[in-house]
Amino acid sequence: MEVESPGACPLKQAGDLPIQMAALPNGKRIPLLKTLLTAVCENNCTYCAFRRERDFRRESFQPDELADAVMRLWRAKVIEGVFLSSGVAGGGARTQERLIAAAEILRHRRGFTGYLHLKIMPGSEYAQVLRSMQLADRVSVNLEAPNQSRLNQLAPDKTFLGQLLQPLKWVDEIRHNQEPQAGWKGRWPSSTTQFVVGAVGESDLELLETSAHLHHGLHLSRVYFSGFSPVRGTPLEDHPALDSWREHRLYQADFLLRDYGFELEDLPFEGAGELPRDIDPKLAWARAHLIDAPVEVNQADLQDLMKVPGIGPQGARAIVSARRQERLRFLGDLRRLGIAAERAAPFVAFSGKRAAYQLRLF
Repeated sequence: MEVESPGACPLKQAGDLPIQMAALPNGKRIPLLKTLLTAVCENNCTYCAFRRERDFRRESFQPDELADAVMRLWRAKVIEGVFLSSGVAGGGARTQERLIAAAEILRHRRGFTGYLHLKIMPGSEYAQVLRSMQLADRVSVNLEAPNQSRLNQLAPDKTFLGQLLQPLKWVDEIRHNQEPQAGWKGRWPSSTTQFVVGAVGESDLELLETSAHLHHGLHLSRVYFSGFSPVRGTPLEDHPALDSWREHRLYQADFLLRDYGFELEDLPFEGAGELPRDIDPKLAWARAHLIDAPVEVNQADLQDLMKVPGIGPQGARAIVSARRQERLRFLGDLRRLGIAAERAAPFVAFSGKRAAYQLRLF
């Protein structure tokens, strides 16, 4: 979606605002305002509506103006949180100072206790990253691309390691080396990133290699895959939008890497490093590995149980807990535990016996 003047959004009527229902780390969903401190940007990203060479009307706020606008919406119970970002104006460090100033006004002068997701600008300094973490419930740095080669095509003014990945490394270092009492409400914020998918020929393998490192090396809570959509007046305006199935499969695969004990080599990449679009990657793995070697429900460990379609982390824990009391014998036992038993049926056994199930005709 193209937004011509996002900086002015908080001053419009509530129905015109960029407010969306957002899922918090604890699973709660809240109305979240997404806004920019300024739509002015000195970077010239090839896909972005706010690139410096694009001709459109731009708006900016002073930090206290934005804080006051957010407070009006929060006190009116229109929103429960805010996602605060900005175009880069005067360098990443100067822009981050202004974002921090807005967050400090919200927290310490206006009494805002709602949810705050604070963007960390490319090129931010260590002290700024630390201060952002002391004010926010979540921080994020948009990597945009999985490596420097792809970033050169998407955002030629940015450096992958120095400007983008380094702040995420600092976030992880701070969480591990400093006491959480220094964070907002006595805990450090979660961290996320976002990739632009489908604009410059990156493969699923490239994206998920980087994603796996972010989850396991830097402990990011989420990696977002933003399907490319062309914007008028940018170099990629004639490039086709991403097939939504690709975005869907990337999320499925990323959750397998993050939560289900899968390794990168477990994923069913095809010749050019792409995931198949016509099948869930977990189901593809199970068909290749479990049809002739079903998982024994009464003996398998958590990791093996989670590799069965229809069984997630919660279901696997429920199985382990239930079998301490009694042996599980039928698919009905799995259903009672809240597991999608029909999906699991072809891939499990009960004390050496394959599950009895009805084959699907379609």
